[in-house]
Amino acid sequence: MVTVGFHASHEQISPGQLLRDVQHAERAGFDAAMCSDHFEPWSARQGHSGFAWSWLGAALATTDLRFGVVTAPGQRYHPAIIAQASATLASMFPGRFWFAPGSGENMNEHITGDGWPAKDVRQRRLEECVDVIRRLHRGGEVTHRGLVTVEQARIWDVPETPPPLIAPAVSVDTARRAAAWADGLVTVNQPAPKLRDMLAAYRDNGGKGKAVLQVHLSWAGSEDEAVAVALDQWRTNTYQPPIPWDLPTAGHFDLVGEHVTAEQVRTTVNVSASLDRHVEWLGRYADLGFDELYLHFVGQEQAAFIDTFAAEVLPQLRTPGSTPAVPQLAAAGAEPASDASA
Repeated sequence: MVTVGFHASHEQISPGQLLRDVQHAERAGFDAAMCSDHFEPWSARQGHSGFAWSWLGAALATTDLRFGVVTAPGQRYHPAIIAQASATLASMFPGRFWFAPGSGENMNEHITGDGWPAKDVRQRRLEECVDVIRRLHRGGEVTHRGLVTVEQARIWDVPETPPPLIAPAVSVDTARRAAAWADGLVTVNQPAPKLRDMLAAYRDNGGKGKAVLQVHLSWAGSEDEAVAVALDQWRTNTYQPPIPWDLPTAGHFDLVGEHVTAEQVRTTVNVSASLDRHVEWLGRYADLGFDELYLHFVGQEQAAFIDTFAAEVLPQLRTPGSTPAVPQLAAAGAEPASDASA
């Protein structure tokens, strides 16, 4: 049975309200949760950017859900700090925390004042960070000099079971490369052939662990309202890389998003007022081989989405054979942005 989780978007909702939302999601019947980790929102219209790591402590302490976070060690965060933060959460909440280290986005990392490296350099830097984090999670003293520098670092509170490191990817090549180090794969909704190829590239190269999909969606009482929510909140997430990797601020994203159309937004957000259509989309994602689906309603008011999907959508996804058959998965057409990049 597929796990259906709630995605907590720090860019769109204030930390206190987002904590209440995830508590609401647990009460309603969602199985798990994951969140983003941003310093800057994708748009000034979103208007938020709480610190994910302190929020995670509160969320784990006030729910019984499992949580994941997509993050980026190497520039804004030193890998030893990510190792310490993740080890602390894994020690306090055994078996309930995972994180997905990615190569980063300029919008979050430019605050250090350091130059923004090319993608291939960022990828090598990420892999160095993963090695450092894993060594620290094993309790060793780590000195490393490369694209990141670590001097005599040691974590004193090492969790009995280290948290899984799930690879975030939006391309087949990244999924293939991540198979060498990851404990699982996480991506976002894309066309079915692309998702199949990503899963195959990861598994065929020895990739282990769970396959996780974050699903951007917009639902409302009418189609026009569902479209309006998606256009207002997620229009800046319609561009293919390298645009989402390289733009530095919300203002830049708003500038390039000024003339995005509703049809363009539909390429990255599953937009429909029909709950049956959302069931079809989500059921097809599960059929592709994803073990966990995290639903990201792209609006800022989450209560109606949580209650309605918990009552009308989740039960159908959890009942074998109840998902309506459709001839083709109508999902995102463009390669979308992914938190912490991939």
